Amino acid sequence: MTLPTLTLNDGFTIPALGFGTYPLVGDEGRIAVRSALKTGYRLLDSAVNYENEGVVGLAAREYLARGKASRSDVTVQTKLPGRHHAFDRAIASGYESLARLGLDRIDIMLIHWPNPSAGLYKEAWRALIELRERGVVRSIGVSNFNERLLDEVIADSGVVPAINQVELHPYFPQTSLMDKHAELGIVTQAWSPLGKRKAPYAEPVVVAAAERLGVTPAQVVLRWHLDRGSLPLPKSATPARQAENLAVDAFSLLPEEVEAITALGRPDGRLFGGDPETHEEM
Repeated sequence: MTLPTLTLNDGFTIPALGFGTYPLVGDEGRIAVRSALKTGYRLLDSAVNYENEGVVGLAAREYLARGKASRSDVTVQTKLPGRHHAFDRAIASGYESLARLGLDRIDIMLIHWPNPSAGLYKEAWRALIELRERGVVRSIGVSNFNERLLDEVIADSGVVPAINQVELHPYFPQTSLMDKHAELGIVTQAWSPLGKRKAPYAEPVVVAAAERLGVTPAQVVLRWHLDRGSLPLPKSATPARQAENLAVDAFSLLPEEVEAITALGRPDGRLFGGDPETHEEM
């Protein structure tokens, strides 16, 4: 199974679908991440605040030791927490994440939340640029930034994030933000890509597409992400579900199906109450 790739604005390419690791921890988490790699996932999403960088790094190292993939084939991503936004602390945090992962580098590092009331997100972004220049991190980006905050960090540093990871699913399709990303050359990553507790599996358009294609409603939603150009990060500890979530490369939705699923967006569609302008993440 070969998934398509997306090229970042720094020239690197990453898989068009990744594996979310929250809240996978401990030995159970290590087994789940190794299973995901065995299934074919090549992008692993972690974070300091998930408290699983060690688990993700260990699983990746164990898998790579088997010789089934080369280091360049596996992309490991983590996130800088809000409490580490001050420049020197952010630099130290990058080195700490690298040590916990136990890898030669961090492939991608994102600012987890902007925490605008603290006013240090520009400083944190400059620190990620420095970590990239030092070779600690290969590609850098942000998470949960809105259009205004993106403009601010770009104006301050002259560097456009390669990625913005945001909540995105059929009930919260983030159309205007995706347009902004396209304008700036930013790849959109989607957390909670299936809608979690508000999964749209019973929506007539999703059911009809699943029946037409002979796939599951979850696969339809993941394919919707790929057809729109967003990069979904589904998470599951179950090998069968991991394989199902990954098996979305052999079919495509019709343009009208993509449009109809996008039209499911609604004012109360956001799952998480955190707004980039007000939410504070430690």
